[in-house]
Formats: sequence, structure tokens, C-alpha cells
Amino acid sequence: MKTVFMFPGQGSQYVGMGKEFYDAMPECKAVYDLAAEVTGLDVAELCFTENDKLNITEYTQICMLTTEAAIYTALKERGYQADATAGLSLGEYGALIASGTMTMKDAFSVVRKRGIYMQEAYPNGGAMSAILGLEADTIASICEEEQKNCGKVVSVANYNCPGQIVITGEASAVEAAGEKCKEAGAKRVVPLKVSGPFHSALLEEAGQKLGEALADVTIHPIEIPYLTNVTADYVKDPAEVKDYLVRQVSSSVRWQQTIERLIADGAQEFVEIGPGRSLSGFMKKINRDVTTYNIDKMEDFETYVNR
Repeated sequence: MKTVFMFPGQGSQYVGMGKEFYDAMPECKAVYDLAAEVTGLDVAELCFTENDKLNITEYTQICMLTTEAAIYTALKERGYQADATAGLSLGEYGALIASGTMTMKDAFSVVRKRGIYMQEAYPNGGAMSAILGLEADTIASICEEEQKNCGKVVSVANYNCPGQIVITGEASAVEAAGEKCKEAGAKRVVPLKVSGPFHSALLEEAGQKLGEALADVTIHPIEIPYLTNVTADYVKDPAEVKDYLVRQVSSSVRWQQTIERLIADGAQEFVEIGPGRSLSGFMKKINRDVTTYNIDKMEDFETYVNR
């Protein structure tokens, strides 16, 4: 194994993302047009113009995925393909597209609904915080103890990289667990600006609704290996894909473990496809010995294809 395509989750979105590709490449514009046709939203306008919706989950998710799919299409049209693929949370749908497991059209349809279900699942009283500089096992134990003591949901949402773990759940429990993490030696606890307690048990209902939305979606043979957030392992059987996508909504995202598994299997080059540089930043803390590229702007694309 050599090259991994990886796709970021929400939080990296910004106004103007993908516009250079939309303007320069007809095949990329076609991706935004398809997203608009499938969802009934003017996805290009949401991505490219100042608006109040881009940071609202039900719009963020489809806008992020469309941009990722457009940049991936630019690479694919020029003959670039990965040996394996993975995505963080929402980004897993980018991985599904790149692996040939789900069509772009179906992914857009499902993610539009996923964003709505996650937005509606727990509209008030949820929170997420990033815990910096504390061991993952310690954080997980603190969350378990706090949940047991107070009877409210708090758990690990994301294992991003060494020194950065995100917790999620009911606001009071997240705050209390954050304070205990500080007492245990965390360098910082940073409350995140999110619209829900994502990747917690509070979103199980959203996962169930997603399962219903997935019922009529065709899962195709896995052409390029991809790893699920739920287990940080390869999905071998296409019949398991839908179950993992349902569970992913309320399960911990095991991103660090996913990258470590890929490196152990011989991955040498990681290409982040989509807005921002969050995954590239995590890579620096997970393993500096591999090569990482980020393709967000046209300049990044040209650098990669001309290297």
C-alpha cells in the first residue's frame, strides 16, 4: 500500500471553498450541479457566497461533501487513485465515493438527510469540548465516571491525534468532565462551537432515521479498501456498510487508530482532499515520517499533480 485519500469532516468549511475548481474544471462544476439536482439546494451558492447557513449542520454536511467530491473528481479525471481511503465522520462518505462503494448521487441524497437528522436530534443542551494534552484512556475513564455519577451522557466523540481528544454529550456533563480533565492534568479544555452533541448516544435516534434513509440505497462492491470510523478497520463485506454508517452517528470516531492502522499496513503518502487542513494537522502529531499532501485550493492541486 502506498497512497491514502482522506476526507475531512465538518468544521473545516469556509465561504468560497471549491470555487476555484468549479470555475476552472467543467467536471467539478458538474458535481455541484448534481448535488443541486439531488438535494434541491443551490449548493454552489451556499459554498461560494456569504450566508448564514453554511455553518448550520444540515447545510454544512452536503456542502462539505460536494466540495470533497468535486476535488476528488478532478484527481480521478487525471488518473489519480488511492490504494485505500478513509474519512473523518462526514468525510467517510467521501471515502465511500472514492472506494466505489456508493455513487455520488446516493451519497449526496443520504448526507442531505443525515445533516437534517443530526441537526434535529438534540437541538438544545448538547455540547462538545476538545481536551488537549491528556491521555485518551484517562479522558475516557473520566467520562465514564462522570456519566455514572450524574446520570447524564458524556463520552469520547473523536480520537483525533495524540494530545487532542473531543468529548461530547449533555452540556452540564461535558463541562463537569472538562473540569475533571483539567484537574487530571489537561493543558486546555476548549468548548467547540457546534450545534449538537455529535457522536454521542444522544444521536441514536438520528442514526435510526439514517438507517431508514439508507434502506433503498445500493451498496456496490468495495473496489478500493476503506476503513470505518467505528472500528478503525477495513470494511470487508459491503453488506456491513449501512450498519456502520448508522452506528457512526452515535459512536466515537477512531481517527488516530485509523491512520495508525494504515501506516502499519504500509501507507506512505496521505492526501487530504477537501476544505481546510485539519487532517494534515493531525498527521503531524500521529506520525511525521509519512508524506502528507493537502488539496484545498487549485494551487494545492497543481503542486500535487506536478510533484
